[in-house]
Amino acid sequence: MSSNVTEVNRPLTRSNNWKKRLSGLKAWLYLLPALIFLGVFMIYPLIDVLVYSFEEGYNSASQTSFGTGFYNYAYVLHDPYFMQAVKNTFIIVIITVPLSTLLALLISLGLNSIKKLKELFQTIFFLPYVTNTLAVGLVFMIMFKKTPYTDGLINMVLAIFKRGPIDFIDGPYWAKMFVMCFYTIWVVLPFKVLILTSALASVDEVYYKAAKIDGTSRFRMFTHITLPMISPMIFYLVITGFIGAFKAYSDEVAIFGTNLNASGMNTIVGYVYDMLYGDAGGYPSYAAAAALILFAIVFTITVINLLISKKTSVK
Repeated sequence: MSSNVTEVNRPLTRSNNWKKRLSGLKAWLYLLPALIFLGVFMIYPLIDVLVYSFEEGYNSASQTSFGTGFYNYAYVLHDPYFMQAVKNTFIIVIITVPLSTLLALLISLGLNSIKKLKELFQTIFFLPYVTNTLAVGLVFMIMFKKTPYTDGLINMVLAIFKRGPIDFIDGPYWAKMFVMCFYTIWVVLPFKVLILTSALASVDEVYYKAAKIDGTSRFRMFTHITLPMISPMIFYLVITGFIGAFKAYSDEVAIFGTNLNASGMNTIVGYVYDMLYGDAGGYPSYAAAAALILFAIVFTITVINLLISKKTSVK
């Protein structure tokens, strides 16, 4: 009797196996366009850049090189322009990412507590995000730039307090870096405010009501309820903020012009662009080596941030 049942069940088992295989094949077919797109536009270019970075003396016109090795990496790491770009990029990252995230959190908390005209204020704070970056950069340059005819709007304000004038665009390094960080924070702030405002709105009011019944202070409610509930979004903004700050280039061009090496305000992405198309253009091997160094830095910092976020969420 049991053997007959087994023989009857065999066709059913085989048909189930075929159905699973077909469903798996259909899933891969659905993914195939995306996989082809990623392969052509992401994986292949990355492999191509890796090959370029090891080709010494590569000539883009003749498509030839005289050897392979680590010379391109050694050249880039000893190039003073690249080291200046690394310094500028790290200063922008270290200053702008924490400050912009903290300011966005404070503004979001303020907006969340407003009952009337809340949507209006959210729209006002989001407007800079949809404004053209280069146009905003030109406005900032006019505000801070010192000319033979005027000291600029910011220097006029400083004159009220008997300070300045300071040439923020062509003057000392710290002044130019202040403008750069201030501008970067102003540009990225609206997106972070939008994300954190949405995260705060998703926190269930039941937790706050229970805490009020127990007589919990607002500070403890923020540290024990609000902050843990929105911590995934905060880590998301920190990670994307680090990646975005390391890719900074257009903001610097908008304020200081295209010759960033002359102003001492170049970034790693700007260095890669200059090696490809700028005044020092025609060196794709050096550009590839610098791009992979940037990739290694961003990848390492992203992994560290993810590990920290996982440990915090576990706690």
